Amino acid sequence: MSSTGELRHTALDALHRSLGATMTDFAGWDMPLRYGSERDEHNAVRTKAGLFDLSHMGEITVTGPQAAALLDYALVGNIGGVKPGRARYTMICRADGGILDDLIVYRLGETEFMVVANASNAQVVLDALAERSAGFDAEVRDDRDAYALIAVQGPESPGILKSLTDADLDGLKYYAGLPGTVAGVPALIARTGYTGEDGFELFVKPEHAVELWQALTKAGEGAGLVPCGLSCRDTLRLEAGMPLYGHELSTSLTPFDAGLGRVVKFEKEGDFVGREALVEAAARAEQNPPRVLVGLVAEGRRVPRAGYAVVAGGEAVGEVTSGAPSPTLGKPIAMAYVDAAHAAPGTPGVGVDIRGSHEPYEVVALPFYKRQK
Repeated sequence: MSSTGELRHTALDALHRSLGATMTDFAGWDMPLRYGSERDEHNAVRTKAGLFDLSHMGEITVTGPQAAALLDYALVGNIGGVKPGRARYTMICRADGGILDDLIVYRLGETEFMVVANASNAQVVLDALAERSAGFDAEVRDDRDAYALIAVQGPESPGILKSLTDADLDGLKYYAGLPGTVAGVPALIARTGYTGEDGFELFVKPEHAVELWQALTKAGEGAGLVPCGLSCRDTLRLEAGMPLYGHELSTSLTPFDAGLGRVVKFEKEGDFVGREALVEAAARAEQNPPRVLVGLVAEGRRVPRAGYAVVAGGEAVGEVTSGAPSPTLGKPIAMAYVDAAHAAPGTPGVGVDIRGSHEPYEVVALPFYKRQK
């Protein structure tokens, strides 16, 4: 929300409305939920390409001689070890180990980083980084208004983008970014995404967003590119087993509780916020495995929702964190935290309590969907 309590609008707001988008309040932003059929948008990303406005994400720039040292202290990952031009998935935790947010950090240069936070947590992350910067020769800058973010995702996305840029897309690895121009617009071109498909995220100045969106739309006409809203982004990331803050991640969970202990780098030099609590969480997880994040596939047609109990033998053994119909599998699916004893794929007798009825579900390993390389 803006300081007046009104919804914030991205630079593409008028364009979304001209395309007939259904708009929704998402983390204080007025964002497109869908343009037409969610299923069609989802399938376009899986088979052709989709175009997303992600300008609600929170960009925070960290610069200065000790920028890397500050991020190594403030975050759980080894950010100093990221080479310029590369990106890393990481988390920012509280002193007690609880997850404040999951992040992507891009190293733009030796002493310059861009931290991308979830829209709902951008202010929290900004405040935490500013507070943790005390004593470091580094500046933390709120750049949320300096960028629009457009993503093109799906198997046709490299071809579409190649027609608009002379940047070396073939040499651009997953979780890497390079400066370039796309359709004449200066952009940071990143090979990242939240759909389980190959694709790119383009960080540009807000005043160039409409021009870039229209150029991508035109370039994608023959390749099946369609505009996509947040609704299909959610089903795409769910099929790809990607966690969403507020569902699979929260301050009540440590990365070890979430099965993402691999992002915590104890071997890096120096202290970092939450280290002590996370050492304990890691030891606890080893001795007494916490609930495990698993996939559930429905045998029937009823869709499980976040908060529904996972049951076995009449007892609650877990809780659904995200659920939706899967266009790719053709069945309802869910992610859920379940007791370790019921977490193995194929565990018999597991169901979900949907309004008092115990619906049978198959336990599967995540992700539900993996693209063919």
